[in-house]
Amino acid sequence: MNTLPSIFLSHGSPMIALEPGAAGAFMRRLGPAIDAAFGRPRAILAVSAHTITREPVLLAAERHEAVPDFGGFPQALYEMRYDAPGAPALAQEVKALLGESGVAAHVVDEGGLDHGIWTPLRYVYPEADVPVLPLAWMPMAPPAQQFALGQALAALRERGVLVMGSGSITHNLRLLSTFTGRAPLDAPEKPESAEFRHWFADRAAQRDWDALFDYRARAPHGALMHPTDEHLLPWYVAAGAGGRDTTPLRLHESHAYGALGMDAYGFGPEAQKLREALAA
Repeated sequence: MNTLPSIFLSHGSPMIALEPGAAGAFMRRLGPAIDAAFGRPRAILAVSAHTITREPVLLAAERHEAVPDFGGFPQALYEMRYDAPGAPALAQEVKALLGESGVAAHVVDEGGLDHGIWTPLRYVYPEADVPVLPLAWMPMAPPAQQFALGQALAALRERGVLVMGSGSITHNLRLLSTFTGRAPLDAPEKPESAEFRHWFADRAAQRDWDALFDYRARAPHGALMHPTDEHLLPWYVAAGAGGRDTTPLRLHESHAYGALGMDAYGFGPEAQKLREALAA
């Protein structure tokens, strides 16, 4: 099997399923680019901002359905489906792999894909024909510990598994509102959001892990862009799976609703090949 990069996707709002914008257009190109450069992944290990727990849990159902884990959105969003195969055999493989790094993970035969998983995957692999294994993770652990969790998963890349973190590079929902309701998809980006995104991309390009791990203190508007950081932490899991010695590559940059950063990253030596496939 070809070794895959790991990736981080900003899924932003559940409305991306109805309003794809620039990020959705990128995701539509991502699946074909992965297939062209590396072949179809054996499975996807998904680490999402919306599947969290106190200890690692692998959701090893035979099949998954899209979970409408949100409220107050158009009815069409609740009617969408993404029925993907599960990966119960892979769950045992991942449990053993984590155990080798001292991480005790639980396996349950339950399923369901939160919107941080199914909304991007409906663009990346719209036929829902790639098995998905969600890994519920611990949002109370700091970035360095999330990176270590990703390092424990790194060997999956050599086994044809796409390690995918899903969240948002900026995520403060209070900044998305106007006096008349939700800001439009193409609202101008707030300066604080742009400053944070550019700082993060610059520090990633320099492999300044110390600054990235301490982003809340060092990044401009860090706490404003992430009042809670569960939407950014999957970036560190995916980065850890790619390795500390290679430079994270920003594969896409955009924003939505004025303050949701929609950047995507690739990790590992193979990320450059993916970038080239996206540009082809």
